[in-house]
Amino acid sequence: MRMESRLKLNCGILLVAALLATPALAQMGGGQGAGGLQQKLAALKQSAAANKQKLHQYQWVETQTLTLKGEQKPPKSNLCSYGPNGQIQKVPIDQQQAQQSGRQGRLKERVIEKKTEEMQDYMQQVKGVISMYVPPEAQLMEKAFQAHNVSIVPGGGAPQLVFKNYAQPGDQMTIAFDMATKKIQTLNVNTYLGDAKDAITLAVQFASLPDGTNYAAQTVLNAPSKQISVTTTNTNYSKLAQ
Repeated sequence: MRMESRLKLNCGILLVAALLATPALAQMGGGQGAGGLQQKLAALKQSAAANKQKLHQYQWVETQTLTLKGEQKPPKSNLCSYGPNGQIQKVPIDQQQAQQSGRQGRLKERVIEKKTEEMQDYMQQVKGVISMYVPPEAQLMEKAFQAHNVSIVPGGGAPQLVFKNYAQPGDQMTIAFDMATKKIQTLNVNTYLGDAKDAITLAVQFASLPDGTNYAAQTVLNAPSKQISVTTTNTNYSKLAQ
């Protein structure tokens, strides 16, 4: 009986130890070890920081297409480059404004103008949220790691690094990072604007320039509560004169 009791006690201890170890293994990325996660995160941070500096040497054309309540609006294009403050500055390119019929009354014109202003204000706020994730910031990634909010989802292709509470409480950013090429392949975000009810999703596909610089080739943003979808493509990259 004593032997049986000892066996039960030992089994109980082993079970508790296994349960305690499970969260740690999940945090380390499916048993790859803290070293494996830290190595991938270090490579990702270094790549993102170096790549952002390379992008400062370029200007490019950004084309945005807005779909509101199922209706696609005319695309708008901007010539983009990084300004002295490190923020992206945009200059409109030959935007052709939709012509309103002369038969519209002034009251209807005011309603349209008000809705347009509200939409522009909302999109400015959305752009501010997007800038927190694209490109990803090394400091925020490290902060998430120190708070044990980073994990790895292994797969057949590039492993995915999942960041929770990255820029806002309750958000999630998932990056597919190719360790061989040291490049981001995709970036997906689940976040919100102001209130968790105003959810925003972001899906980014990356591509590379001839010199190896990585850039966001296409970004698709969805804001279901506003019935808004915005597709942004970045093309025609050219180096700025030194």
